[in-house]
Amino acid sequence: MNWLTRLIPSIGEKEPSASKSKVPDGLWNNCPACESILYQPELEKSLFVCPKCGHHLRIGARKRISIFLDQDSFNEISSDEETNNILNFKDTKSYDQRIKEAVSSTGEKEALVTGVGKLDGKEVVVAAFEFRFMGGSMGGTVGTKFVKAVQTAIDKNLPLICFSTSGGARMQESMVSLMQMAKTAAALEKLRARSLPYFSVMIDPIFGGVSASIAMLGDINIAEPGALVGFAGRRVIEETVRVDLPEDFQRAEFLLDHGAIDMIVHRGELRSTISNLRDKLLSNNAAK
Repeated sequence: MNWLTRLIPSIGEKEPSASKSKVPDGLWNNCPACESILYQPELEKSLFVCPKCGHHLRIGARKRISIFLDQDSFNEISSDEETNNILNFKDTKSYDQRIKEAVSSTGEKEALVTGVGKLDGKEVVVAAFEFRFMGGSMGGTVGTKFVKAVQTAIDKNLPLICFSTSGGARMQESMVSLMQMAKTAAALEKLRARSLPYFSVMIDPIFGGVSASIAMLGDINIAEPGALVGFAGRRVIEETVRVDLPEDFQRAEFLLDHGAIDMIVHRGELRSTISNLRDKLLSNNAAK
């Protein structure tokens, strides 16, 4: 042992063996609410709901569709719809660049996935927002895809279910994005005229123009536990009206207490709840 290894003992230690076992990446997850360390396979079995505190973790559009519909029953529609930079918008980056980055990071062409699948053996039309795609914001293509989903429901005489999670209208499309609120609302009115039920499921978080149109226009408005639902953010409202708002303001539980939504449903009970409601509403419509 020389003077250097006596001064810094670790310098003489051998490197760890390359064959030493390592914990695989993605094997553990953290609950953002209670900060518990969660075993990923067990978390998947619980549908990404924390077994310690019941917090509903955020999941992607396709994962949500896969756990909601019957296995291997989903057939996507409007998958060829892509966004065009019709205003040639640019902020710190061009809109085209932001779209390319969103496509690359999510594997989706837009912030909405739509299709037809089966729920307990019966066909339904499903739409699900992908929040990772530019905050699930609604532009012209998202509005078009939603309207086509509504039209598919009308053509096939099927109910429509939409899982909404979004930051609102997409600023890069200016008035074009705001027009989607009226366009989607008009399409839903056509669905209602055919007595076909529309189930809106609000997912954390859901704000802005999507919450003020698609999300709140359901025949049955459902939210997951603890979901943040609103139009403007809490701080914006407090600064505007100069009032301190309750701690649970804009949480699903607050909205249910004040009559803004119809029910709160645990993710594990969404399939059975919507399936039962669908059957009751369709049987009532058939009896008229």
